[in-house]
Amino acid sequence: MKVSENCFHCGQGIEKERILFDERIFCCNGCKSVYEILNTNNLSNFYELNKRAGIRPSDESSTQYAYLDTPEIFEKVTDFSEGNTSLITFKIPVIHCSSCIWLLESLHTINNKINYSQVNFTRKTLQVSFNHNDLKLSELANFLTNLGYKPVISLETADKNVEHLDKSLLVKFAIAAFAFGNGMFLAFPEYIGGEDYWMEHYKGLFRALMCVLAIPVVVYSASDYYKSAWYGLKNKIVNIDVPIVLGIIVLFGRSLYEVATNYGPGYFDTLCGLLFFMLLGKIFQKRTYSALSYDRDYKSFYPIAVTKVDFQGKQDNILLSEIKIGDRILVRNQEIIPVDAVLINGEGNIDNSFITGESATINKQPGDKIFAGGKQIGSSLELEVIKNVDQSYLTQLWNKEAFKKHETGLDTLTNNVSKYFTFIILGITLIAGTYWYFIDLNKMFQVISAILIIACPCALALSAPFTFGHIMRILGRNKFYVKDTLTIEKIAKLDTIVFDKTGTITHRKKSNIKFEGDEIKEFDLLNIKSLLKNSNHPLSKSLYEFIEAKDEYLPVEKFQEISGKGYEAIVRGNSYKIGSARYNNQESKNLETAVYISKNGEFLGKFIFKNEYRENLKNLFKKLTHYNIFILSGDNSSEENQLKELIPSYRGMAFNQNPEDKLNYIKNLQDQNLKVAMLGDGLNDAGALKQSNVGIAIADDSNSFTPSSDVIMNGEKVVSLNNYLNVCKGSITIVKITFIISFLYNIVGLSYAVTGHMHPLFAALFMPASSITVVSFTTFSTWILGRKYFKKQA
Repeated sequence: MKVSENCFHCGQGIEKERILFDERIFCCNGCKSVYEILNTNNLSNFYELNKRAGIRPSDESSTQYAYLDTPEIFEKVTDFSEGNTSLITFKIPVIHCSSCIWLLESLHTINNKINYSQVNFTRKTLQVSFNHNDLKLSELANFLTNLGYKPVISLETADKNVEHLDKSLLVKFAIAAFAFGNGMFLAFPEYIGGEDYWMEHYKGLFRALMCVLAIPVVVYSASDYYKSAWYGLKNKIVNIDVPIVLGIIVLFGRSLYEVATNYGPGYFDTLCGLLFFMLLGKIFQKRTYSALSYDRDYKSFYPIAVTKVDFQGKQDNILLSEIKIGDRILVRNQEIIPVDAVLINGEGNIDNSFITGESATINKQPGDKIFAGGKQIGSSLELEVIKNVDQSYLTQLWNKEAFKKHETGLDTLTNNVSKYFTFIILGITLIAGTYWYFIDLNKMFQVISAILIIACPCALALSAPFTFGHIMRILGRNKFYVKDTLTIEKIAKLDTIVFDKTGTITHRKKSNIKFEGDEIKEFDLLNIKSLLKNSNHPLSKSLYEFIEAKDEYLPVEKFQEISGKGYEAIVRGNSYKIGSARYNNQESKNLETAVYISKNGEFLGKFIFKNEYRENLKNLFKKLTHYNIFILSGDNSSEENQLKELIPSYRGMAFNQNPEDKLNYIKNLQDQNLKVAMLGDGLNDAGALKQSNVGIAIADDSNSFTPSSDVIMNGEKVVSLNNYLNVCKGSITIVKITFIISFLYNIVGLSYAVTGHMHPLFAALFMPASSITVVSFTTFSTWILGRKYFKKQA
């Protein structure tokens, strides 16, 4: 007898050819090549991670992707292309397990022309950054195909359309619905019973028709469950679809046996009903989740402002959502460009590390295209917008692995519970099946099917994503934009809040400013105003609005900014320095907040600021008494007494803090096991925001978009901070309640199923009912929570 052989790489049976290499058997040259590539690059533990997890490479011609190298197509399908680097997102449907993710995120070790690769498992997408001068896009697509991960490329994927509900899921649901309705009709004579001759005579025909109706449902409508269970088992994971598949097989097998032996009508109608309700639950989940994602990505925009410039040079701060194609926008030093644009005025020095992960900068001249996500380093730029804002793309960049603070949350708890849940259910099924085998063999099949079908952690798995999805939507609508769901959990655990003073608890616009020094000439005022335009510091922006010189675009050369000190540049042949007293070689005699200005090494004077604090701050700090409150400021201690009166419950204050001091201050607090949130300017306090457990960037008529922050918050909403903190805490309570609801459903359902008091069809109704209950409860309770704290925008 010949023993069947399987390919070492893909696990499929040896059919056409048998290739022996390195004492291992392969089914084709493609699988052998992939094995060689993995071995050569020390990635052979791909096979240790998951046995037989490989995918057989495609046999198609290597010229199939040649069209991708056409400039028009290349530009359409790539997300970004600058210098030597391009970024593209491929749709790869065959991604199915942890080893796929591991291999696809290790591409840079196999091919050094690839910079990095990132998998989004739920969307089945792979984002690749590569050197387009050394590696053509067609070669990259072929490389993936040869590894067994063939990308799906169409103009639809290039247009980045909003994902619609999977049509195949609707077809499966329609088939199950048709079979369930007609199956119930054909089963009607069995239910009413009686001695009717006609019914008795055609009973066999009705049963055969029910069987015919059930076959496409079992084979096609349930196919996703089979695939999921098979992939799980193949990778030594017993997922929740394993008991569901066992339940389907038991019911279908028992039904075939009953009809074949004329023992009974079987459970064909029940089986069709089971899959009808399960697919209905799946559609309901997908629709709700898609609605939440759409709302987040396309409706509630980041509460950040962009400076719009008209053709006369007049500036106006508008929201990101209001940008239109053809608008002219101003981008200052260290600001991230929010949308694809063409450079009109200025000298671009673009750092694309936010997109590519590489810190190299690229020079840009007027007429050059600049991609969304690039950061300007140097003097301000005037850009013309050529594309609509793609917030989902910016969110993808924001969530890039490099900027994540690695922590685990409720999702990890859910996954662990789900993992053991399946084994517990299989154990209960075995015990109950053994018991009923000796009591009532006929009832045993009904009990086993009911247990396998009713016990499902789906509701448990939905609790956190749906609750946090709704909370993110509510927060976003109220100008508090959260990076991801884990941030909500981290906010709920906070015990310490650190406020930066300037621009966070003070008004930028309402500062009272007076000048001390000799009168500055009109010529110099114009130059100073042009230079101020280049900085994103709150005091520079206030001063820009205060100086009553006309708006005029003047070229700024050799712009240089030293964080925490000041900046300098040459305007119309004269060198100007704007910043602190020490930066301008002056001594600060009084305790005051001031900006010092020098021209060609000669001191011109200083602008003194008297800060005006946001209204209702005292009320906010009264509500934050259960948090440790700290104040940090780059200014001197001139307003220390005023702050102490404003915040009587403060734990500490520190002044004259440069960006590095602020970062170390946060670190020292964390060393005391405190969970710290930092509220500050997204750009000037980037280091401290990144170091903190939760970094909250305050956007007050400014472009504060930064990868360092976890939250972008509108400056006007700072005085309502306690409401946002309470909503995040309330969301954790909602998740815990949904956990309890899910467990109760399973306990009650299992107790009825084990004792033989539950029909499999009722189990099929009960299972999606738990998911629908959890989603409905989550939707309603988060709406109430939102209404409690945000009356209008829940």
